[in-house]
Order: sequence, then C-alpha cells, then structure tokens
Amino acid sequence: MIGVKSDLFQRFYNFVTPSNEYQKRRIIVNNVILYAVVSLGAISIAAAVILYFIAQKFKVVEDPRIDVVNEILPGANCGGCGFAGCRSLAEAIVKAGTLEGFNCPAGGSDVMNKIGEALGLQAEESIPMIAVVRCNGSRTNAVAKVQYDGPSSCAFAHSLYAGESGCPNGCLGLGDCVTACTFDAIRIDEETGLPVVSDEKCVACGACVKACPRHIIELRHKGKKDKRIFVSCVNTEKGAPAKKNCAVACIGCGKCVKVCPFDAITLTNNLAYIDYEKCKLCRKCVSECPTGAILELNFPPQKPKETAPVESATV
Repeated sequence: MIGVKSDLFQRFYNFVTPSNEYQKRRIIVNNVILYAVVSLGAISIAAAVILYFIAQKFKVVEDPRIDVVNEILPGANCGGCGFAGCRSLAEAIVKAGTLEGFNCPAGGSDVMNKIGEALGLQAEESIPMIAVVRCNGSRTNAVAKVQYDGPSSCAFAHSLYAGESGCPNGCLGLGDCVTACTFDAIRIDEETGLPVVSDEKCVACGACVKACPRHIIELRHKGKKDKRIFVSCVNTEKGAPAKKNCAVACIGCGKCVKVCPFDAITLTNNLAYIDYEKCKLCRKCVSECPTGAILELNFPPQKPKETAPVESATV
C-alpha cells in the first residue's frame, strides 16, 4: 500500500515539476514573444517619427486672421455672399488681402467696416438691397380658373401646369420662398396669396431668388427711405394673352419707356423693366401705365392730375 502511494506521489511530482526539455521550450517561446514585441514597438516608433516629419513638412498653417474675421461675421451661413458659409468668406477675404468685391448681405456695411478695421483694409460702401416680388397677380387681379390639388411645393406645381389663373409666369403662392428664407423675412399674405417681404428682416441673401421656380423674385436697391418703383410682372406674353390671365399684367405698350426722362426703362420681349440704378423715383411711369403693372412702395399718395375746366360755348 505504501508502495502504491509512493508511485502516485512520484507521478504527481513529475507532472507538476517541468522537465528540462519543457523549460527550454518555454524559454524559446518567451524569447520569440519578447522579440516580436520589441520589433513591433521599434517599427511603431519609426513609423511615428516618419509620419511626424511628413506632417511637419506638408502641414498647412492657417492664418490666425481667418478666425478674427469669422468671429466678426454674423454666422448666418446664408450663402448670400456667394460662398458656402461665413468661414469660407473669411478665408477668401484674408487670402485676397482686400475687401473689394466682397460683401456680407446679412451683416451689411457695419460688419464689413469692422472687418476692415480688424485687417487694416478699406471697406467698400455697399448699397442696401432687398428682395422684391415682381408679381401682383393676387386672387383679385388673377382670378383662378382651376384648382390645384397636390403637394404644397412651387417647384412641383410649376412642373405640372401654368397655375390656377393660367399665367405661366405668375406666382404660385405655395411658399417655396418662405421655406428657403432663414431670416423669417417672407410670408404669404392670406388675402392676396402673394409673398410679402419684410423691409426690416430681409438681408438680401438671395435664398428666395434661387428657390422661386418662376423667377419672379429679384434683388433690387432698397432705395432711399425704402422707396422703390418696379414692374411687378415678368410675363413675356403679348398684351392680349397676358391681360386675359391677369388684370395688372404688363402688356408691352411702351408708354412707360416714352415718359421716363432718365432712360431708366427698357422694353424687351413685350415686358418693361426698370433699371434701379438709373431710376430717380420720379413716379411718372406709375401714373402712365394703363394696367397698373408698375408698383411704387413706401410713397405718399400721388395727387390727382388737375384738369382745366371746359368753357361752355356761347351762342
């Protein structure tokens, strides 16, 4: 019995006590692992050093003035300046080294002057602009002949038909311009069905101009004391068809062209257009237009023309 126990103890001892051959194999494995770790560590360090020098060689150092200009800009990212956002405009200004040709519609002259002071540049005097809706085809002036029943999208409706009044150029009144405006400067008038632009909120970013599929919204000079005169029609059809669909359509008669003393009105493709840079706001064209297609905003009422009394004939 004692011999059996001794034999079992010897076997257990041999099992738990590694042999010389096992110890050699374990040392070899440990060395392989150690060499692998050291090799990978050395490769990683070498790669990091190489990447560091490559990054230093090809790094782009950003001009700190870009951050200065970007902080001055309003951050609206409206795209009215012609760039993707305020950061892009700041980069372009710093790169150009001049403010000539650059403008921030959302910030106006005040922002550009601040940028000029920060960069030591002379800011150009910008003329305030505003979005103008060149359509007066209200529910009264352009009576609906059909009823639209579809998605509330001007772009979608424009691709389907001419419009409820039949005017192929008139406002569809579904509010794509309202959706595009990030300044809450446009609303659809419930009575007329036409967009109304707020003089106080509009920054002339041009988002509504791009959104309108009929191209009836235009950026024009805001005018002194917000006074503006423009042809509120973009229909290029001849007089009869245009007048059939809208009572206040431009019929291309040319009377406004003849009466303008400043050569500010042109007639092209049956449509009159007033050049806001030449217009002196004399208002002669407004009273001359037979259909009322020329609108005047923020003016006092015109005095009625005085007519000479007709003398009765004596016998």
